[in-house]
Amino acid sequence: MKKNKVLNLFGDKNIIQNTGVKYSTLIEQFMQPFDNSFNDMTHFEYQEDIFDFVINAWNLGNMQSLIKTSEFDPIISTAKNKDINYPLLKKMIASKVSNFKEFTNFIIDFEFYEKKGIPTLKVFTQSENGYITNMLKEASNKESSPDDFEENYINRAAVSLKPLQPFIDWVNSLYLDNPIDEATLNQVNIYLINDDILDIEAHLKKKFDRYFMMELGEWQANKKEWPQRRNHKMFKKWFRIDISTAIYDLEKKPISKMD
Repeated sequence: MKKNKVLNLFGDKNIIQNTGVKYSTLIEQFMQPFDNSFNDMTHFEYQEDIFDFVINAWNLGNMQSLIKTSEFDPIISTAKNKDINYPLLKKMIASKVSNFKEFTNFIIDFEFYEKKGIPTLKVFTQSENGYITNMLKEASNKESSPDDFEENYINRAAVSLKPLQPFIDWVNSLYLDNPIDEATLNQVNIYLINDDILDIEAHLKKKFDRYFMMELGEWQANKKEWPQRRNHKMFKKWFRIDISTAIYDLEKKPISKMD
């Protein structure tokens, strides 16, 4: 899937819309006035980044309609400290409250893919009561103190990708004077993902191209040099995929992230 480009999911009469999932159409309508804003590569590098942002704005708009301003302001203010387009988020939340207030379901997941060249979007929703109840339960479970940071299993699953011969052949076609082989290519990227994902194989089938693009980008920044007809079958031929759902942290110091 191309980076930084919103698919026209419902502009073509032949596009398949999931039967009975009206929120797919609503999300497309919700996004449309802000399409040009999603060309910002600083905040929206991948297609999934755009949809994650839109869904977050939709759900925050629902939240604003449910709670008092004094309770909502601290929630939204935390977004200022994150690497997101905060002004755009505020505009989209206001649009949700003004133009889509009657649609109260929260969006909990989405999937989009191309099936026989036809873009298809599917949105999964949850009622207000169900979403708020689950959110409160999760908040209660995540409450911790400094003493909680000790060697233990961490709440992540891991996906490691080792390039196989087709990937190596592609790299060598770019750098003819400095070929590599499987023996010299000992770098394996490990991607930590949410351990709430129950079916990681299904997750990879939906999200494979994000991983694919990250691997390709490490060797060639020019996307025109990348293989253009990528699919899940090709992904499995180009990488050995290993999955671990039990990651044990031997250190007491909390894990940190670096940009």
